[in-house]
Formats: sequence, structure tokens, C-alpha cells
Amino acid sequence: MTATATKIRPLGDRVVVKIVKEEKSSGGILLPDTAQEKPQTGEVIAVGPGKTLDNGTRQEVDVKVGEKVLFAKYSGTEVKLDGEAYLLLAEKDLLGVVS
Repeated sequence: MTATATKIRPLGDRVVVKIVKEEKSSGGILLPDTAQEKPQTGEVIAVGPGKTLDNGTRQEVDVKVGEKVLFAKYSGTEVKLDGEAYLLLAEKDLLGVVS
């Protein structure tokens, strides 16, 4: 875990993702911030302990720290810490893991 990740400890089935911004188009052209789409990929920085089920057991989150994930375009809560952009997401907002 990075030093910033230790400042944010997600609760329940929440995940902290460091946003990975693409600054070039697929053709290699540099894009200004106003022309860029909202990012949909990021690296998992911290993972909560999991969701507590009705029977009292805990269901662990399916992703691990360090994995690159895809998430829904307008999901989560954006947080800036030490000049870096992070996203707090519920596990249900994650779409998949990039291998």
C-alpha cells in the first residue's frame, strides 16, 4: 500500500481506486482536459473488509490491491489527496479486472 492509501481506509465493500488518466488518443494525439472523456480505468489502492451479510458472515471483495479495474463512468465519489485523484467505489460499481 502507498502512504496515501493508508490515509483512506474503505469500509464495507468499498474500494479505493487511483484514477488512470489517458492523455493521448488511440492515434497518439495529445488531448486537452476539456476534450478527454471521464476515465473508466484505475488501480486498486485499498480494499474494505467486505459486505456483512444478514447471517452475520462477511463476504470478501473480489478484487485485490494492485489490480487494474474498469468501473462505471459516473460512479463513485472522487477524492483528491496530496494532489492525486482517487475514487471511492462500491464493489457493485466495478465492471471487471484488466489482465
